[in-house]
Amino acid sequence: MRPIPLRELLPWAAFGIILSLLMLYFVGAEQGATALIAGHQVHEFVHDGRHLLGFPCH
Repeated sequence: MRPIPLRELLPWAAFGIILSLLMLYFVGAEQGATALIAGHQVHEFVHDGRHLLGFPCH
C-alpha cells in the first residue's frame, strides 16, 4: 500500500474542515442575532443535537 500524496489529500481535508465548521455553526450558533436563515426551522431541526452537545438554547 502506497501513501497518499499530500496534494491529493489536501482538497478532501479542506472540504471536511469546511463542512465540519458549517455543521458546528448550524448546531451551535444558528439562532437569534447571528441567524443566517430567518425563522425557527433550523433551530428546531438541530434542537436535540444542540442539547446533546451541550449548547444552551433556552
